[in-house]
Amino acid sequence: MAGSVGLTRVLEPAGVLPQAAWRLDASPEIGPDEVRIRVQRLNLDAASYRQLAEKHEGDGAAIRAEVLEIVGTRGKMHNPVTGSGGMLIGVVDEVGPQSPLPVKPGDRVATLVSLTLTPLRITDGLAGWDGLSEQVPAEGTAILFGRSIVGVLPGDLPAELALAVYDVCGAPALVDRVVGKYQDPMVLVLGGAGKSGSLSLAAAKRAGARTKAIVVSETERDALEATGLADEIAIADARDPIAVAVGEPADVTVVCVDVPGCEHGAILATAPGGTVIFFSMATSFSAAALGAEGLAADVTMLVGNGYVPGHADFAVGLLREVPAVRALFEARIAAD
Repeated sequence: MAGSVGLTRVLEPAGVLPQAAWRLDASPEIGPDEVRIRVQRLNLDAASYRQLAEKHEGDGAAIRAEVLEIVGTRGKMHNPVTGSGGMLIGVVDEVGPQSPLPVKPGDRVATLVSLTLTPLRITDGLAGWDGLSEQVPAEGTAILFGRSIVGVLPGDLPAELALAVYDVCGAPALVDRVVGKYQDPMVLVLGGAGKSGSLSLAAAKRAGARTKAIVVSETERDALEATGLADEIAIADARDPIAVAVGEPADVTVVCVDVPGCEHGAILATAPGGTVIFFSMATSFSAAALGAEGLAADVTMLVGNGYVPGHADFAVGLLREVPAVRALFEARIAAD
């Protein structure tokens, strides 16, 4: 068990799992059930990148330097402020003889586990990255454990597109699971024009739900309106509880924005007996719990943990089935 969950890679503090560790051993030599990946690109999660960009006022060189400092210090990309990381793509270099992962040397793969628990070593100083986007060209090595999750990249999608989808593939699969529990549900997505938000809307539509989205600007409204994914779109600050809660209460509310302070609006917008899915690493779970208590809200609150069995295939399937979702993703990648 120690090897399969990565305990042997924990340097400090002793006795915790890799995600909770402050520092990991990122050396490239693998254990019998480990896999070494030759890194090609990182995808920083939205909350982490936003925090770094705001801290450094958009200075790409300073953002790059801090990412290098975090990885160099911690042996993983684990933002100490947001507690989040992202994921990566690369090529399988070596597979330990006891590894249960379904990959072989030469496979081009995406890690479907967070960078916050993935031993990571950067060898090129991120020289190919200007610090101004979430996707980070990189060279180095990463280690996967026996209990890790990995997917071979689909041959019909550009690597950058597949990486962007895999980064949020847990959201639509969880939405699909939850929406199926309700009759004629209304689904509200905060941040509906983003990556996880647009896929969540597509999953809700596919499941037969009525859909509403909250977006932050007219530009996002117009882009989302063109897709037909949302039956209703409102422009509002997701941190404003009263603005978010206007209109019909939702049976399922999905929080996909990458800023803190959206907990109370999501709870207030949800009908009694409904479900709130917090799929954002900017969420304060104490604020959510205490806020629901203070509002006497009879709602189920779920942490979107990024993993549902079959989540990667489900998300890629939505991308293939719904051209409008693919167009949103491609526009975002082009803008970056």
